[in-house]
Amino acid sequence: MRTAEPPSESEIFARVIARDETMPRDIARHLLTWMFPRPDLDRVGKLQARNDAGTITAAELRELESYVRVGQFVAVIQARARLALTKRT
Repeated sequence: MRTAEPPSESEIFARVIARDETMPRDIARHLLTWMFPRPDLDRVGKLQARNDAGTITAAELRELESYVRVGQFVAVIQARARLALTKRT
């Protein structure tokens, strides 16, 4: 029998912020401006290429996984912000 995967950090975080029913619209709009700076995007691209080629080191893989987790957190926060902006106040 196969066991279920434990929840990811972003899934746990999503449950935490889902409890907050209100978000000021100005904060929501500000959160939607968050993005990785160009040097980080370039670094992620290089790490992804090395991963695809099978030449990534263990340290680089940890770095890439960190970028993925941060990206997931930002996506969860921004999804919550978009939801706040669609609610009528």
